[in-house]
Amino acid sequence: MIKSDVVVIGGGVVGLATAWQLSRLQPRLSLTVLEKEQEVAAHQTGHNSGVLHSGIYYKPGSLKAENCRLGKLAMEVFCSEYGIPFDRCGKVIVAVEESEFAGLERIYERGLQNGVACSIIDKQRLAELEPHARGERAIHVPEAGIVDYAQVAERLAQLLRDAGHRIELGRKVNTIRRGKVSGRDEIIVTSQGEYACRLIVNCGGLHCDRIASIGRQPTDARIIPFRGEYYELIPEKQYLCKNLIYPVPDPNFPILGVHFTRMIHGGVECGPNAVLAFAREGYTKSTINVRDLSGTLAFPGFWKMVRRHWKMGCGEMWRSFSKRAFVKALRRLMPEIQASDLKPAPAGVRAQAMLRNGQLVDDFLIQEDETMVSVLNAPSPAATASLNIGKLVAERVLARIDATVQVSSP
Repeated sequence: MIKSDVVVIGGGVVGLATAWQLSRLQPRLSLTVLEKEQEVAAHQTGHNSGVLHSGIYYKPGSLKAENCRLGKLAMEVFCSEYGIPFDRCGKVIVAVEESEFAGLERIYERGLQNGVACSIIDKQRLAELEPHARGERAIHVPEAGIVDYAQVAERLAQLLRDAGHRIELGRKVNTIRRGKVSGRDEIIVTSQGEYACRLIVNCGGLHCDRIASIGRQPTDARIIPFRGEYYELIPEKQYLCKNLIYPVPDPNFPILGVHFTRMIHGGVECGPNAVLAFAREGYTKSTINVRDLSGTLAFPGFWKMVRRHWKMGCGEMWRSFSKRAFVKALRRLMPEIQASDLKPAPAGVRAQAMLRNGQLVDDFLIQEDETMVSVLNAPSPAATASLNIGKLVAERVLARIDATVQVSSP
């Protein structure tokens, strides 16, 4: 049995950032990170489009707004210190027609409240920034950027190893129970071996609600997986997008709409659309997991959401199967783009928490009890915010354990 003070479940960027922040705040703690895959950053982190979000969209005072702003700054400092390339390339949020001006103004006002450096620009200035974008007005956000979050996660893992902590790969959590180790009450995590600890941090992403259930932590939230499908501009057409081009999002749905994203290692992604994935790790249309799908369909909140957003859902599904429809959505922002300009790109799956009333959880959701601190909703901008989410969770962990007593050695 391996003993640690804290076991972190999940080797994505949020889990690794939490462990790293714990190691900085209390260096004497011993830490173990359990990741079920054979590498870190295998799921949401490794399928991320790499945007360093500014925090312009989020409700002032929310966890998303506060952690995105602080987390972005922390991420830039981290990348600068450890030689990870990033680029403050800037973005535009484009109102294609006058009916979107009010929505654009709301986003702008929210950005100002959140301390984002942004400005409303006219059609002429938009043409200077993004010559191939169509729009009547836009918000320019110079501080938005791009980075490789998988590279960030790998560096965090290495820093933890260098500090003497454990990153255990290929370790899927099966059970969590109470027990005694050396006469002391401990939490026992079984995962191809047993791991004893004083507190668990659940950063299980696509499976976080199941881990909470295994740990007997009640929650009303259920993870519903949404696949984001992308195309990529062929090399000859990458000049069409200089940096980041976004539409004015629908305020009733927590997705930003199909957009154009220049990536840190080259290339331009176009998308995503958002469709129900038939598996929590359903990166292709043909991937079906009966347990995952039946769990989604049996959840009453799912059908309430379907009734509320069926029209939008049908449009997203149609774009999933029709490249022509996908291109039509992209042409709204960039009229000259053609189907032949696009090639398929890897998809991602968003771990979106939903409540029984059918509402999609719009903010980060962190739940805690005497045995576990769980991150139960951390979609975008969680990667941007990860270092600050990690600090927030680490502080909650330390408030729950007596870090001043003798702790075990790493």
